[in-house]
Amino acid sequence: MLKLAVVQKAPVFLNKEKSLELAVTCINEAAKKDAKLVVFSECFIPGYPTWIWRLRPGNDWDLSENLHQRLSNNAINMASDDLAPLRQAARQHQLTVVCGIEERDHQHSQSTLYNSIVTIDADGSLLNRHRKLMPTNPEQMVWGMGDASGLKVVESQAGRIGALLCWENYMPLARYALYSQGIEIYIAPTYDSGEGWLGSLQHIAREGGCWVVGCGNLMRGSDIPDDFPEKKRLYPDNDEWVNPGDSVVIAPGGQIVAGPMHQEAGILYCSIDKEKVRTARRTLDVAGHYARPDIFQLQVNDGTSSPCVFTKKTPS
Repeated sequence: MLKLAVVQKAPVFLNKEKSLELAVTCINEAAKKDAKLVVFSECFIPGYPTWIWRLRPGNDWDLSENLHQRLSNNAINMASDDLAPLRQAARQHQLTVVCGIEERDHQHSQSTLYNSIVTIDADGSLLNRHRKLMPTNPEQMVWGMGDASGLKVVESQAGRIGALLCWENYMPLARYALYSQGIEIYIAPTYDSGEGWLGSLQHIAREGGCWVVGCGNLMRGSDIPDDFPEKKRLYPDNDEWVNPGDSVVIAPGGQIVAGPMHQEAGILYCSIDKEKVRTARRTLDVAGHYARPDIFQLQVNDGTSSPCVFTKKTPS
């Protein structure tokens, strides 16, 4: 049996350092409960840019730029030691960490932001970095589109893990790319919530014959800092549930076994049996005996592309 912990807490909004400190505190707490897999929500560090759903297009341009700058200044730099606190905590407690981050590109333009998720193994090593393939609606004004270099299942101490972010989980070919790699624990951090979303996760558990971990964003008006520009207009009610969470754990076949944790801050714990994956796929294995590769095949370009290629001129 594997004990996992799903962290449903609001980050220290738009503060990278303090959100990292909170994440480490949650990892320490989960370790005391003998958890071996700790999952955080979409963009936990330094928080999902929830304001994009409330700004007025064309009227809030200056405010949008102000907030984007704050977000960028608190984004993770994968070329630095920004993730060192998470890697150290994973290594200290010998557990696997999956965490959503705001990532700023430091390879090319140094400016584009990505909605990313990282998987850190029990030895502190970075197993994977996946960038959200398709930002949704106003998210396209915040994030660039990721590629498939991180669209993979990795072998961790906790098992074979893969993750898709929010509405990526509505992309059937992205899901199938993970199914075809023998995923055991399918992780779906999200800003979405409610019965429709939970029903989709149950479908994925049935379709993929895998464990599904939904980690929802949690935020109240009081979690928005007082120095947030125009807070009184955008978030006038401190008691408002901006997002209710709805974190959940679903067994292969679609049965909800933990949660949903609704409008509640805390850590959702659940012990899972990975052997149930093989049992579930005995009758339906969409990437195995149910695949029909003689009729259908999925081709995935898992390489990376550069906007600029430099070549040296060969002396004549």
